Amino acid sequence: METQTDCDVLIAGGGMVGLSFALALDTASQGRLRIVLAEGFAVPETKNNALSYRPSFDARSSALAHGSRLILDALGVWKKLSEHATPITTIHVSERDHFGSAELRAEERSWPALGYVVENAWLGNALMDELCRRSAIQWLNPATVTDCKPGADFATATIDMSGEQKPLRCKLIAIADGAESKLRQQLGITTTKSAYGRDAIIANICCSDPHRGVAFERFTDWGPMALLPLDDSDDGQPRLALVWTMTPERSQRLLETTDGVFLNTLQQRFGNRLGQFTRVGQRFKYPLQLIRADEQVRRQIVVIGNAAHTLHPVAGQGFNLALRDVQRLADAIAQARDSGPGDAKTLSRYLESQQLDQWKTIVFSDRLTALFDQSSVAVGGLRRLGLLALDLNPSLKNGFVDQTAGYHAGAALGHTSPIRRPA
Repeated sequence: METQTDCDVLIAGGGMVGLSFALALDTASQGRLRIVLAEGFAVPETKNNALSYRPSFDARSSALAHGSRLILDALGVWKKLSEHATPITTIHVSERDHFGSAELRAEERSWPALGYVVENAWLGNALMDELCRRSAIQWLNPATVTDCKPGADFATATIDMSGEQKPLRCKLIAIADGAESKLRQQLGITTTKSAYGRDAIIANICCSDPHRGVAFERFTDWGPMALLPLDDSDDGQPRLALVWTMTPERSQRLLETTDGVFLNTLQQRFGNRLGQFTRVGQRFKYPLQLIRADEQVRRQIVVIGNAAHTLHPVAGQGFNLALRDVQRLADAIAQARDSGPGDAKTLSRYLESQQLDQWKTIVFSDRLTALFDQSSVAVGGLRRLGLLALDLNPSLKNGFVDQTAGYHAGAALGHTSPIRRPA
């Protein structure tokens, strides 16, 4: 006789990865699983009873790979999200004051875009709106999972809802509460951390010339930067999302300086490909480190999103990898219907099938930024020759594009079709 539980799957954390997993699991199981998603931030409703922006979604934007668009489309999210997503038609990779650059174009692959840039507020909104349409998903908000542990027949958790402690029994707990996950620490799951000794300055920028859908990866004497195309500002100025890594001392100075000095410093390092930088929004600073959970699965436990792996942001691979993770995890659970979502063998099979994708993406993000953050003459020469080779060699270029788009060998989209919504 099956043990009675309050739900099949509890997702601890309702950020973008937690929301995506809830939708992917509901889609793959065709609504057969009872899913509870607990999120600590209160989400207000607008006057027309539609969900509003989440407080945790700040000025940051996400670069969605071409493969991620296919996953989000299958989840019923893309149609609404596409209204606020800016296509990346070209990626321009270069190094300041040196020869050698590469351009990757969507038309070379016959794709509508290499990827898309969307502000996290819109992405969160689209995911939540779709989640509210799914009857098998229960949304607890504000609610925080304060502890959890696996058991002989089911996992148990305690949920804090406005100070009231409520117990919950489930077959699987998905931990999606961020890079400094308290639940991961509580379970004794250790992490491997590699500090880059760098900060990321993140801000939205306006410029005088149209960006024409070009994303720039620019490597400077202060550190690598990415400028990603966004929708125009309210007054019609071209707008971009900036991610610029540098030493903590420099980042602190740029955080505290005037807008004029900041824009002038950025102009000197980037150049004039976008004309003049005219405006900068609120600036944020984040210390950078690579974090990997030493365990991602246990019986009745799975760790996902930044709680499983936090990557360097310049390569833009973090959320895209997490999205492929949750797609493959949802498929594995749906295919093992008889064994239950928290079955240890099912979770191990998921991880085994996704480990190559995780390893390749983490190495790609880590080594790409490390390569362009070294200033020795020898490394600089090899770097510039590499950019030139990338631009001239179609096979090398296609491999680079496949990696960034989530189509590389071992990725969830590399050999299988994206998940489909049930009719």
